Amino acid sequence: MTTSMADERRDQLEQYLQNVTVDPNMLRSDVFVDFLKLVQLDTFSITTKKVSLDIFLPDGRSIKVEALTSDTAERVLEVVSHKVGLCRELLGFFGLFLIQFCKEGKLSVMKKLVDFELPYVSLRSSEVENCGIGLRKWYLDPSLDSRLMDCRVAVDLIYMQAIQDIEKEWAKPTEEQKQKLEALRKEDNQTKFLELSQEVRHYGYVQLDPCTCDYPEPGCGAVISVGNNEISCCVTLPDNQTQDVIFQMNRVKCWQVTFLGSLLDMDGPQQTLNQNLELRFQYGEDSHWQWFVIYTQQAFLLSSCLKKMISDKMVKLAAENPEMQIEVPEQGKSRKYHVQQSQQKACSSFLPRKSKIKIVEVDCGFGTIKEDL
Repeated sequence: MTTSMADERRDQLEQYLQNVTVDPNMLRSDVFVDFLKLVQLDTFSITTKKVSLDIFLPDGRSIKVEALTSDTAERVLEVVSHKVGLCRELLGFFGLFLIQFCKEGKLSVMKKLVDFELPYVSLRSSEVENCGIGLRKWYLDPSLDSRLMDCRVAVDLIYMQAIQDIEKEWAKPTEEQKQKLEALRKEDNQTKFLELSQEVRHYGYVQLDPCTCDYPEPGCGAVISVGNNEISCCVTLPDNQTQDVIFQMNRVKCWQVTFLGSLLDMDGPQQTLNQNLELRFQYGEDSHWQWFVIYTQQAFLLSSCLKKMISDKMVKLAAENPEMQIEVPEQGKSRKYHVQQSQQKACSSFLPRKSKIKIVEVDCGFGTIKEDL
């Protein structure tokens, strides 16, 4: 077999794996999940053994859980929930995330760990310094807080995260709201605190690290916050003025994550790859469709958030229309309700290896997908 034939065969295998990981039926297959676990372990030469994992809670404290290096994020989340006393039926409202702890108490949510991802491997293989695995709520519709209010542990967790998000300035209360929230915090009135938080701007959103975008012109700096069925962008213009731009999710037709790879060292024994990511989405306004591009290393997280907003909306729709049927896709699981969801398409495309590589996100560390809504 020639080198070109081997490269072509490798590309076709990669494309096949990208496509099958989009299929929820495949991700419900124990055989396929076992294969994905083996790939992760073999890729980084990690053997199966017992380990202790530090899982960080939203208030900065950590708990230790015993696990195997081959345990999936789904399994580790079950262990964590049992240890903290979280009601099992509320597991779907929480997730494990790869988090970077930065200077001056700041943190960055790097990505959401998907169900078949191995937290130990993701942590060991991360090229980002000062990373840990964190437990955070995983829904982007703030009104879904109401579903958790009967579980004391769940309330404790979302209360901790609300405080953290306000301290990190991800949620942006007015001065009057700050004073009221501080008074409720001193009283330890968690329920009232969370009720008032619903009125706070960007409460329950995920904020990305500062990045760049192509709107209103290429190269503009931006701070992106995602939640409550919108993409909120605080854009810094060339004259250093700021402009708030909001994109409504019901006007987003599709999006894709693109991996831009360029080889930095062509001659060495190990070829060095310069990695850059972008997420572009097609947005409709006044019967006109336009592509917008966001350049960020958190493109996979952003894509996960966009999909999550869709599934949150479907969950609410199902609750409001119990007599109709709906299927909510959620990272390898399909929960059936009553209402038919609009069809989603998934496809992947690749360019030759030693050039710009275009891939569509599969919502995991392995690849990419294109989401058509």
